Amino acid sequence: MPSRSEITYFGAGPALLPTDVLEQAAEALLDYQSTGLGIAEHSHRSELATNIINEAKADLATYLDIPEDYEVLFMQGGGSGEFAATVYNFVGAWVTRKRRALSSKKTDEEFLNEPALMQELRNAVGSELKIDYLITGGWSQKAAAEAQRLLGPEHVNIAADARQSNNAKFGTIPDESTWKLSKDAAMVYYCDNETVDGVEFPGFPKCLEPGPDGTGPIVVADMSSNILSRRIPVRNFSAIFFGAQKNLGSTGVTVVVIKKDLLPPKTPQPSAALLRKLSLPVPPIILEYGTIAKNNSLYNTLSIFDVYIAGQVLKKLLRSYPNKVEGQEAVSEKKTQLLYGALEAHPDVYKVVPDKSVRSRMNICFRVTKGGDVDAAEKAFLKEATAQGLTGLKGHRSVGGIRASNYNSITPEGAEKLAKFIDAFAKS
Repeated sequence: MPSRSEITYFGAGPALLPTDVLEQAAEALLDYQSTGLGIAEHSHRSELATNIINEAKADLATYLDIPEDYEVLFMQGGGSGEFAATVYNFVGAWVTRKRRALSSKKTDEEFLNEPALMQELRNAVGSELKIDYLITGGWSQKAAAEAQRLLGPEHVNIAADARQSNNAKFGTIPDESTWKLSKDAAMVYYCDNETVDGVEFPGFPKCLEPGPDGTGPIVVADMSSNILSRRIPVRNFSAIFFGAQKNLGSTGVTVVVIKKDLLPPKTPQPSAALLRKLSLPVPPIILEYGTIAKNNSLYNTLSIFDVYIAGQVLKKLLRSYPNKVEGQEAVSEKKTQLLYGALEAHPDVYKVVPDKSVRSRMNICFRVTKGGDVDAAEKAFLKEATAQGLTGLKGHRSVGGIRASNYNSITPEGAEKLAKFIDAFAKS
């Protein structure tokens, strides 16, 4: 059996974790800070747990330069849970804004007792409530489908769908001039990096940037697979979320970074009674951002062990890069160029899946066309790669092919080893 040092794992998630972080976590799992108990056994209500949460929040804010008027939440349910949570919370915020526009001083309960005002609010929901989705891959497609399931398709606007201009396949991002954005959308949602199809937004969309006065669309992004790998214009977003299991830590926690103005007391969620009267879904309380924020992510039993691992990854990043995320961004770019360069050197053997303008730095997706029999060539590629300790390269089950996930934990040496194998396989 191979040892850990002999393996370079390129799986898309759960992804590789730094060995020294795992060694430290293994000790903490047995006895944390000489308490006689492992970290997973301590109460999530303890001072110890609160310190772990607060340190991880502070280190994340430092690493990404998150402004003070944003809140960091640790939640559960992964990205798929956030598909629903974003719908509930941002629709709720939209309803609150509309209610206040109709009558700024009346409470939800008072609204319910005013038939004329309630009818105006119902009319607004029926004719104006929209959530916009930019569909550029499998994950944004799933997010839009969840919104349609929860709200009904009449409230979901597909502002762009990459398949419509790319022969019914993903692999591009439609030009912004073609996006059909709604007026006053409850949110504009996109996935910054699509792991399945290897598509990544090169930067923040120009048409969604806030104006000189700081106002603009309410933008929400799924950054599960490229978080911590490049600078983020945090102020351009109302919220971002990401699962920990690719660049931050182990499976079990999901992070939400959200503007405090979108949380109570500035923006309370509508009452359940008001939502029912409007025929809108009532969110599970565990998915309410305001509830999670009020309780410092401890409304229910949070996995403190997983937060601890995320915190140790952040501390390692801060030690490694005095210039914070910019340092990791430079390393990620270098690894990306190395891998795509190896593939482009053999166009008769490898075909990179997405368009060059939107190729992901995190998930390099390609097909092996050597010899004309793609299936046989890819099986040979995977078999020989595994024999050399290069594992986790099989593409997503929905699309096949090869996928090398170039997350932060992949070292430059690991990327170089794969690049050399790509070259050697093509020549063999």
